[in-house]
Amino acid sequence: MAEVIDGKLVAEDVVATVKRLTADLLAKHGVTPGLAVVIVGEDPASQVYVSSKGKKAKECGFHSVQHTLPADTGEAELLKLIGDLNADPAIHGILVQLPLPDHVDAGKVIQTIAPEKDVDGFHFINVGKLGTGELATAFVPCTPAGSMLLIERVRGKDLSGLNAVVVGRSNIVGKPMANLLLAANCTVTIAHSRTKDLPAIARTADILVAAVGRPEMIKGDWVKPGATVIDVGINRIPAPEKGEGKSRLVGDVAYAEAAKVAGAITPVPGGVGPMTIAMLMANTLVSASLTAGIERPSF
Repeated sequence: MAEVIDGKLVAEDVVATVKRLTADLLAKHGVTPGLAVVIVGEDPASQVYVSSKGKKAKECGFHSVQHTLPADTGEAELLKLIGDLNADPAIHGILVQLPLPDHVDAGKVIQTIAPEKDVDGFHFINVGKLGTGELATAFVPCTPAGSMLLIERVRGKDLSGLNAVVVGRSNIVGKPMANLLLAANCTVTIAHSRTKDLPAIARTADILVAAVGRPEMIKGDWVKPGATVIDVGINRIPAPEKGEGKSRLVGDVAYAEAAKVAGAITPVPGGVGPMTIAMLMANTLVSASLTAGIERPSF
């Protein structure tokens, strides 16, 4: 059976480092990292995510601010708030919770965030830096950044010569994940729903990242023996065995099958999920550190 990659444990390690460095930053430079989270509307899932991010920020010793706006908030009003946060020296990270209501142009809102406060890593400047290998100054999206840390815990930082396959081409996970793997000297294939003979391509992967959003799509016989499998998917499916109307979470990988073949694999839940919020905290600390003129911390 494969080694189970414990995302909770690695995330706790990252958060512990963030707490320590946050205390140092305040003691030595008088700077407290500030994170502002903006949510528009009352989407239940978004409310849960925002609440967990706020709690984690306070746990890390951050200055944590939440702006909850009604669903009918106009685009101009939201852009003005972003502008105010850009200008606020106490705020080092700005996160706008997606999705936004249909009448708001999410792309325009994201591009209004100052690149140096874009701790989600979605601004075109940060996307461009990642795409051109400028990792030393880029903010990397939190889910791929966390996934990369999990890979490094298994394979080390130098991935030279390994074949990596990323199934999924989203701007949030698939493309930045591929760029991170390229920067670590992998040979990278980006596969997706239109890829011919996807199982055969997946079987070439020493590192297989599933970020396609389809429950248990990647079967055990798609996995190369000994491969490292990172399952980014979080899908809720019916679980009648638990009782009427019950459900359970599964990834994009058929875990029970894949775990018999892989060398190491992330579970769902408890794999990539905890890393996303941990890396958000790390990015916010990095922004605050750079503002204070000190060396960028690494994790």
